[in-house]
Amino acid sequence: MQPSNNLKITLRHHLIFWLIYFLLNILRWGNYFDNYEYSLKSNLVGFPIHMILCYLNIYVLMPKLVFKRKYLSYLLFLILSLISMVFIKFNLTYFLISNNVWPEGPSFIQNVTFSYAVDMMIGELYVITFVTAIKITMDWLQEQKRVTALEKTQLETELLFLRTQISPHFFFNTLNNIYSLAIEKSDKTPKLLLRLSELMRYLLYETKSKRQSLEKEIICIENYLDLEKIRYGNLLKINTTISGDISDKKIAPILLLSFIENAFKHGANNNSGKVNIDIDFNLVENFLYFTISNPISEDKIISERVENSSGIGLTNVKKRLELGYNSEDYQLSIENKNQIFVVKLKIKV
Repeated sequence: MQPSNNLKITLRHHLIFWLIYFLLNILRWGNYFDNYEYSLKSNLVGFPIHMILCYLNIYVLMPKLVFKRKYLSYLLFLILSLISMVFIKFNLTYFLISNNVWPEGPSFIQNVTFSYAVDMMIGELYVITFVTAIKITMDWLQEQKRVTALEKTQLETELLFLRTQISPHFFFNTLNNIYSLAIEKSDKTPKLLLRLSELMRYLLYETKSKRQSLEKEIICIENYLDLEKIRYGNLLKINTTISGDISDKKIAPILLLSFIENAFKHGANNNSGKVNIDIDFNLVENFLYFTISNPISEDKIISERVENSSGIGLTNVKKRLELGYNSEDYQLSIENKNQIFVVKLKIKV
C-alpha cells in the first residue's frame, strides 16, 4: 500500500524522532546519575540496539509473523531477539564504557544475572512498544485516508453515472419525431431541433458539478417538456407554476428532471386519452417545495410498480438524494391516490 504523501513517514522523520528521543534520554539519565558523560556513552551504545530491535519488529517480525497470525513464532523470535540484545548490550557496556554495567541496579555485577536481563528486556520492550504504536497508528491513518479517498471516488463515479441515466427511449422517440416532421416539412422541426440541442448541451456540459443553478435546471425541464408537448400534441396538458425567488439557488443537476421523466414513463406513455401533468416549484427561504402529479394507468402491473416505487427513475433519485444530501436537507414523499401519482420533494437549495 502506498501511503498518502502527507502521512508518509520519510527518512527525515525517522532521524528527527530518534534524535529527539536520544537527547531526552541523555538528559533523563544524565540527571539521574548526575553524570552526563556516562549518560551520553551509554546511550550511544544502547540506541543502535533500540533501533535494530524496533525496526526488526515493525518491518520483519510483524509483517511476516503477526500479520500472518503466526503468533507463537512471533513471541519466540521476539524473546530470542531480546535475549541476544541483553548479552550484546552487557558486553558492549562492559568493554567500551565501564565494568559497572548496571549502575541503576541494586548491586555491582560482573556477569549477566536474571534481574539484569529482566530489567534490560523490560526497557527494550518499552521502546519497541512505543515505536510499534506509532507505526501502527500511522498505518491506520494512511489506510483510513486511502479508504476515504476510495469511497469518495466511488461516490463521485456513482453520482456521475446516476446523473446520466435519462431514458434513451426519450431521445430515440424525439429523433423519430424530428424525422417524421422533417418528412412532412413541418414548421415545428427547427423548434424541436433547437430544444433537443439545448437539452443535450445542458446534459453534456452543465451536469458535471455537484450543484447547478436552479434557473438552468428549470430551463432544462422546460426544454424537455416542450419536446414532449410536440410529441403528444393536444393529448397532453402541462400546468407549470413557479413561485418565489429562484435566483442564486443551487440544486443537484437533473434531479428534478428524473421526476418529470418518470411522470411521462408511467403516466403519459401508458394512457391512451388526454393526460394532465401538474408541476409546481415553490421557493420558501432556502428550501424548494417541488410537487408533480400525473395520472397512472389502470394496468395492474404499472400500478404495482408505482405503488412499490420500484421504477428505475425513482430508485435513481432516491440514491442520488442519499449520496448528495444530508438527511436533514431533504424530504421525499411519494403517494398514489385514486390513480393520481404525486411526488413531493422539499429540498435545500
